[in-house]
Amino acid sequence: MKIAVISPNKSHLQEMGAALEAHSHSVVLVDGGKSKMRTVAEQEMPDLMLVEGMCCDPNELEQVEYITTHFPKVATILLCATHTPEFLINSMRAGVREVLPSPASPDALASAVARVAVKLTGGQARTPGKIFAFVPCKGGSGATFLATNLGYQLAESKTVLLIDLNLQFGDALSFVHDGAPPSTMADVAQDIRRLDATFLAASTVKITPSYSILAAPEDPSQAMEIKPEHIDAILNLAVTQYDFILLDIGRNLDTLSIRALDSAYRIFPVLQAGLPHLRNANKLLSVCKSLGYPAEKIELIVNRFEKGGEISLDDIRRILEVKHLHTVPNSYKDVNTAINHGNPLMKAARSNAVAKNLMEFALMLNPKPGESRGLFNRIFKRA
Repeated sequence: MKIAVISPNKSHLQEMGAALEAHSHSVVLVDGGKSKMRTVAEQEMPDLMLVEGMCCDPNELEQVEYITTHFPKVATILLCATHTPEFLINSMRAGVREVLPSPASPDALASAVARVAVKLTGGQARTPGKIFAFVPCKGGSGATFLATNLGYQLAESKTVLLIDLNLQFGDALSFVHDGAPPSTMADVAQDIRRLDATFLAASTVKITPSYSILAAPEDPSQAMEIKPEHIDAILNLAVTQYDFILLDIGRNLDTLSIRALDSAYRIFPVLQAGLPHLRNANKLLSVCKSLGYPAEKIELIVNRFEKGGEISLDDIRRILEVKHLHTVPNSYKDVNTAINHGNPLMKAARSNAVAKNLMEFALMLNPKPGESRGLFNRIFKRA
């Protein structure tokens, strides 16, 4: 849910922002008072507006009533240090959903937001998120780079969780972040009985307000503690909390990775236009077929593709017996620089050809209103 928080108290503003982001909400922080409400509603169009500092004067509620009248889809919660019974009644008449004490505790804030979310959705569960799995056909194929950077792009309009399932040697977090994770897959597995939305969100690293990464274990030996039932529990919860769940899976297919692939809506094997990659891609496709995955569940990505190379797209289609391929151009210098600095490519070089390609790919996976499968066909037709 997109939430705008307006407060003249910078400390309260930061505290509320952190509490809401911990529950995977997209948060806009606005330093100021009630005069900012109209501008925020017009420019940000949030689902919910939290406004601190309006406490006693009934005339202040005119601003709220304007919002509830002209922006009926924007819910409003007020936070007040002190208030009178008359103010509470007038607030409800003006269309305010709730009035909370100020400062509000994280638990009180989370509970109020959850109640509003239920009302906004009519009490119905949200549409489950889609799981996309990225699998390298060979070491160095670029699967982790594509998964992490695609996640960053998708998070511009949706909530995204990337799970690093290369459990022994995964380093997906380092591709877009230069810090250490507060906890990892191993920590979540160890306390799996505590698993809920709050625990899962707190175990991730937030790259942006809408993009989180659950890192692989820091110690490779801890990977042995993660069981298939842990994968099931995490994914079953994740699809209720995020629009997209991206899985960065290592080359070795074992019980854990196959369990994850079973849950995936799409599997993206990543290869390059070279003979070793093609051999391994052929083996991977055979495994997918033996597991009973339908052909439409598998979509190949040819990374670092250069026209005029020794192996053409027609060669790849013929060898692998596939019709559709998504290609990503070669831009080694910019991509390598972004990886070495722990920055998403879209942030470091948005005009780069690979960045633009990933924008198109994200649009294919998450079409804007009015877009159709025709976009998918146009993108693949170029290949």
